[in-house]
Amino acid sequence: MASDVNRRDLIKRATAASLLAVPSAGVLSACASSGGGTSSDKTGAKTNTNPFGVTDSAALDIVIFKGGYGDAYAKSFATLYESKHKGAKAAVLSTQDITGKLQPRFNAGNPPDVIDDSGAAQIKLDVLHKNGQLADLTPLLDAPYADDPTKKVRDVLQPGTIDPGSFGGKMYALNYIYTVWGFWYSGKLFKDKGWTEPKTWADFLSLSSEIKKTGIAPFCHQGKYPYYINMVIMDLIAKNGGPDYQKRIDALDASVWDEAPAKAAIDAVYSIVDKGYLLPGTNGLTHIESQTAWNEYKAAFIPCGSWLENEQLKSTPTDFDMKFMPLPSLAGDKMPFEAIRAGAGEPFIVPEKAKNKAGGLEFLRMMLTKEGSGKFAAAANSLTVLKDGVGSDVQLRPGTASSVVALKAAGTNTFNYAYPNTQSQFDVDVQNASGELMAKRITPTQWLQRAKTAALKAKKA
Repeated sequence: MASDVNRRDLIKRATAASLLAVPSAGVLSACASSGGGTSSDKTGAKTNTNPFGVTDSAALDIVIFKGGYGDAYAKSFATLYESKHKGAKAAVLSTQDITGKLQPRFNAGNPPDVIDDSGAAQIKLDVLHKNGQLADLTPLLDAPYADDPTKKVRDVLQPGTIDPGSFGGKMYALNYIYTVWGFWYSGKLFKDKGWTEPKTWADFLSLSSEIKKTGIAPFCHQGKYPYYINMVIMDLIAKNGGPDYQKRIDALDASVWDEAPAKAAIDAVYSIVDKGYLLPGTNGLTHIESQTAWNEYKAAFIPCGSWLENEQLKSTPTDFDMKFMPLPSLAGDKMPFEAIRAGAGEPFIVPEKAKNKAGGLEFLRMMLTKEGSGKFAAAANSLTVLKDGVGSDVQLRPGTASSVVALKAAGTNTFNYAYPNTQSQFDVDVQNASGELMAKRITPTQWLQRAKTAALKAKKA
């Protein structure tokens, strides 16, 4: 597993195209006390090669969520950091239990220096921020870009990178991976069966009826983690209601749940259940179990973010030809079929009380170089938020390549939700309702009421 955008609450991992104010005096003075360095850029001007004042010999404590992107990339980053800071020891701890491993350290005031805070056991970013435990990353954004010091780091980031990790107008989390979300299918299976990618929900249901007759389930989802099916519901809502409607959801406007776009989306997803198009038992499967069943051609479609390909490398047949597609359109959509949820995910943070805060900031700056971005692409089969960060020597797998094509086709018709990071309890409440819906324990009307209640509760909190 890896980390959403928002990245996800329950399994926030996130992939796609190659597409992050003056630093506060307190941060700069704390960092600069360790020293610095300068060099001349191509114009002859002096630039700071050590903007945070990293002490070369200081150890760096790194904790990585080991999910869909693995941890090989993090180990290569640690080696790169050590090569640039002689005498430093950059230690990487990989885990899926971020909260279990790190909450005691935060409580004791002894957190790591940099953390990939993702996965099912993520420590909620809004909680960390409210407790004053996250370092302001504005100094990172305004630091010289290592590959071209005439630019700032903020100048080389994909649009939409800063907002998902921001609270009160300041960035506290670097969402490093540019991810797209949608439906996935096997190009080989579709070619063999003569099936065509559906562009409308009506076509999707019609094709599902045809698929079911072959003995293959039309659809499966990661039942034990309702984050995934909730993504389908929320993205159908966004496409049908349009950007302003999506922003109202982020703002916890409870009235959206009484309106047509929400009802249209929840009815559409419930039709998968009601028509018997779900893979039997899928509601009880983990993400890996359901995705493996899909790799075994037991189901035609599965929803996921673009970390899917890397996560399923061992289970995917060599000729599977993984393909990504946007969610099919509902009648009356305000956004076109090509519109997709896309944005920065996989939040990396530097704790406020990190022993080597300067090193943590420099580690993030190093991740955003072309060398760092290329190492990630090669190790994790995914691309980062760095513009033009991967060279032509990096070969993309079929699924990642198809998501790049979809992202280009979407153009400006991309959207992303903020609430998973800013209103995590609301996110959990709605996800839980989605899990109940797929198990037919609640109706679409009851789902809408639960979403409205969750919004009202979060608004009061």
